[in-house]
Amino acid sequence: MAKLKVIAACGSGMGSSQIIKMKLEKVFKKLGLDAEIYHTNVGDAKSQANNYDVVFCSESLVSTFGKTTATVIGLKNLLSEQEMTTKVQEKIIDANK
Repeated sequence: MAKLKVIAACGSGMGSSQIIKMKLEKVFKKLGLDAEIYHTNVGDAKSQANNYDVVFCSESLVSTFGKTTATVIGLKNLLSEQEMTTKVQEKIIDANK
């Protein structure tokens, strides 16, 4: 699998997206996936989504992305590495088999 371009988005692009980014870095490393991860606010993420492979955000923000070529993954618990690991396995690893 090629290097993934990933964006972590939250409402303001400050705290939550940075936390998601740090947790995702651990998850991708643990799963042996090569990924470049950025973080920003949901408005910027929405306008840039087609330039990325995957977007991670709060479940409440998923609907704001509408149609995009990126896989949009909503998180219930932004601090849960377990939830992130499960969703990466389901939506990225298994989906590309």
